Amino acid sequence: MKWFRRIGTLAAGLLIATAALAQGYPNKPVRIVVAYQAGQGTDVVTRYLAEQLTRSLGQSFFVENRGGAGGNIGTEVAARAAADGYTLTMGTNATHALNQFLYATLPFNSEKDFEPIILVGTFPMAVLAGADSPIKSIDDLVARVKANPRAADIALPSTTARLVYELLKERSQAPLFGVPYKGSSAAQSDVLGGQVPVMIDTVTAGRPLVASGKLRALGVTSAKPTALMPGAKTVAEQGLAGFEVIAWNALYAPKGTPPAIVKQLNAEVARILAQPEARQRLIDLGFEPAGGTPEQLADFARAERDKWGPLIKKADIRAE
Repeated sequence: MKWFRRIGTLAAGLLIATAALAQGYPNKPVRIVVAYQAGQGTDVVTRYLAEQLTRSLGQSFFVENRGGAGGNIGTEVAARAAADGYTLTMGTNATHALNQFLYATLPFNSEKDFEPIILVGTFPMAVLAGADSPIKSIDDLVARVKANPRAADIALPSTTARLVYELLKERSQAPLFGVPYKGSSAAQSDVLGGQVPVMIDTVTAGRPLVASGKLRALGVTSAKPTALMPGAKTVAEQGLAGFEVIAWNALYAPKGTPPAIVKQLNAEVARILAQPEARQRLIDLGFEPAGGTPEQLADFARAERDKWGPLIKKADIRAE
């Protein structure tokens, strides 16, 4: 009995210590690891969120860029950090859903090594063509390719673009041909120059050229039309019901971070995302503001892994 009482006392002491830690949180700067280079979409959104958290919580939240290996380097850094709330990471659909299927081995487990905090934002992909292209829509693309398999190569500047391509090919049964590119700029240049008629890219990357009239959006991959690309029809409403591919950013902490800190961060980020000014700013940056509970983020990421794992395996997609 004394042994059980001693264990109970230790457990109670641990809970009190955890609560005390959370109560004074944060009392020093908080690092948010971004597993990509500065200036990319995830980095831009994280810097905005860090700025807002700094204002509201009274301590500096700062971004540390640790790019490389498709996001794996920075994500490992975050996974191995102390679970005290002073290292966070902005996870993505790549780091926390896709990479485990794209790489033979990973130095972290996206589910077991992290505490989910909140889904920050989502953004769809877009199928794009030159403004003067004879291809006017997804229906038109599919019809032309079925009539002439050489009618439309598709430039693919990212892994997520490759997933859109594979799903589009599978669902449309059209003999599409994907052409890999290293980044958006090269793909955009070739589409604008007429070397490749169609490309798939993020709405964030494509919308300036759509807005300027240089590219045409054949379709967006969100389930519903998006304010990020006004006027663009969804792929789903063009004969491929249920078609949906979105990229996303979500805030995570190392596994074992005190629940009270996770709860506090979730509540504070949710409050920020609900503000009209913040929502508009994220839309301006190319993201649909999200939100929800840590449990909802965990379920969402698990569903993403369940959705894309089989397709990646079937198409034998490997990280380059």
